Amino acid sequence: MIRISDKTLKDLEFDTILDHIAELCNTDYGKSKALKVVPFETEQKLNIALQEVFEYKSSRFNDAKIPNHGFDSINKEIQLLRIENTFLEAPNLKKLVSISITANDLLSFFKSNRELYPILFQTSTNIPFTKEIISLIEAILDKFGEIKDRASPTLLGLRKEINSIQAKLNGSFGKDLTRYNSLGYLDDIKESVVDNRRVLAVKSMYRRKVKGAIMGNSKTGSIVYIEPEATLQFSRELSNLQYEEREEIVKILKELTNKLRPFDKLLQQYQEYLSDMDLVSAKSKYALKLNAVLPKITKTRELTLNEAYHPLLLLSNQGKGEKTFPQTITLDKDNRIIVISGPNAGGKSITLKTIGLLQVMLQSGMLIPVHEYSRMCLFDVILTDIGDNQSIENHLSTYSYRLKNMNYFLRKCNNKTLFLIDEFGTGSDPELGGALAEAFLEVFYERESFGIITTHYANLKMLANELPHMSNANMLFDARTLEPLFKLYLGEAGSSFTFEVAQKNGIPYSLINKAKKKVERGKIRFDKSIANLQKERSKLQKTTSNLKNKEQKTEEEKERLEKINDRIQQKLESYQELYDSNQRMIYLGKKVDDLSEKYFNNKKKRELIDEFMKIVQVENSKRKKQSAKQRNIQKAKKKKVVEEVEKKVKVIREKKKEEKKKEEKIIQKKPKIALKVGDRVRMIDGKSIGTIDTLEKGKAVVNYGIFTTNVAVDQLEFVERKK
Repeated sequence: MIRISDKTLKDLEFDTILDHIAELCNTDYGKSKALKVVPFETEQKLNIALQEVFEYKSSRFNDAKIPNHGFDSINKEIQLLRIENTFLEAPNLKKLVSISITANDLLSFFKSNRELYPILFQTSTNIPFTKEIISLIEAILDKFGEIKDRASPTLLGLRKEINSIQAKLNGSFGKDLTRYNSLGYLDDIKESVVDNRRVLAVKSMYRRKVKGAIMGNSKTGSIVYIEPEATLQFSRELSNLQYEEREEIVKILKELTNKLRPFDKLLQQYQEYLSDMDLVSAKSKYALKLNAVLPKITKTRELTLNEAYHPLLLLSNQGKGEKTFPQTITLDKDNRIIVISGPNAGGKSITLKTIGLLQVMLQSGMLIPVHEYSRMCLFDVILTDIGDNQSIENHLSTYSYRLKNMNYFLRKCNNKTLFLIDEFGTGSDPELGGALAEAFLEVFYERESFGIITTHYANLKMLANELPHMSNANMLFDARTLEPLFKLYLGEAGSSFTFEVAQKNGIPYSLINKAKKKVERGKIRFDKSIANLQKERSKLQKTTSNLKNKEQKTEEEKERLEKINDRIQQKLESYQELYDSNQRMIYLGKKVDDLSEKYFNNKKKRELIDEFMKIVQVENSKRKKQSAKQRNIQKAKKKKVVEEVEKKVKVIREKKKEEKKKEEKIIQKKPKIALKVGDRVRMIDGKSIGTIDTLEKGKAVVNYGIFTTNVAVDQLEFVERKK
């Protein structure tokens, strides 16, 4: 049974991840579920949840897109269905139809695409498919959400009567409107509606001349609204009929609601299913934003994170346009605990949080931003001690709180635990606190727990160096500037660079030297040795990185040259085969030409046929030596060469066409010059230059010296004017 405490989730800022996912949900019900997400208690449920998100994320690359799963909450409708003698109004019924159609569409889709979405289909099989709810409601409601006239014979009769009375009322009102308007009793607006009744807009001075019931007046008092006497009777009849209509509608809705009551549990299932789909969809959208993947989940105890990003930092930096540095880290049975050391602001804490948060996200059914070749196992317990945990409410100091926390760790730690401790041992006397921290770490080690801690204590670094299944690590720094590189290096403890950082920040050298004298000489030498090693490591890292880049570029260049060489070799072989084939054709042609000339001279037909048959037999004997497969290969090669030649010819033709179009555009852009007799001209497509002898009706006679020709003026291009 997997149980991860609320404190751990809070330390790792898991609630912020949930806020991001909730924002991506389409429904309020889905958002409330997103905010309540916690790590799964069983491995089986977790694997199903992860596969659901993975399949949903993959759907964007499939032709079969998952249908819409949005819906309006039907909690109120379900509550009413569970109370006797209540009934649902038309808008409530429309919501039930909508959610039923949406659920049925999803169930049908996953059934027909079970090969593409096996887990989503398997989940959907628990939900019954039925169209009975839709059929019952659509028998009563039309597509606009109104009660149909034929919902009952009584309702049909009532509505016919209502329409008849309404027509009479409108006719009577129209007559009065025309009559009183012609007498000038009505205001410009002529009529209005008061309490759903049509009334005449009568000028207040004529209110006594219009018979009827006064229904109100305007704010200024200049208009009095009067319902004409003739329409009053029709209005009363209409009100009575509308009351009877409403009574009949309530009766119909009660009968329909009673038929729907047995489906209350199914409707609740639909709502739960669609909200679960909404949550899966939101998780997959979040995965797309992070470029997240599903790593390999192993049964063996192993945690190998390649190119792991802290999701919140990644999104924050993306918004700012800044680079985020990934981390690569491995924990396994041979290296269960890592001790990270080095100066502050180098990325130790964020590395710690990255591992913890990614582990919690994975165990909560989310894809994570790591390389796809990463491998992870599941932990029953994840313990964290991160940040300043001074408890004001309990009047506990930081150290007291941390000791209380360590006591909790001791109770929970086992071989299925991952613990993450930031600034291990701080808060008390360095020597005493460091000794106690060392004792705690030895217990965690003996219980075979997996863990990562950050510390400045030399004794913890020494312990990690001595124990076989524990290792040191440090965050790399630039050797010259002491700027952090935000890259974790495993295998070496990190120096705190205490004196170097102080010097870089302008602290006088005399003061630093005085401080050095106050510290044991051995400790300074040890820290200096670590610092020197770290600087050398930084230089080696840069050199290795440069060499790798050069090697990669060389490899790419080699591959490119090899591809070019292969293409040239293939072309040479193809051209050689084409050349051999052409030479053979030339040889045969010469032979046939010689036979033709011989026959021309001696006219011996028999001898001609014999010689020709010999040539044919020789050629056929060559063909027999070649297999059908070889002949096909040769044909294909010849065809390929011809196609390549044709492509090149096509490209050349296209280029010529484009050049011609450009020339035409240039010619069109040139200003037109009115041509005169004696002007030297040339044809637009030609090169020869002639002189215009005569011009008449858009035609010109052009003299080229040797000959003259009749040409349309718009086909001529001006060259030079006669001086």
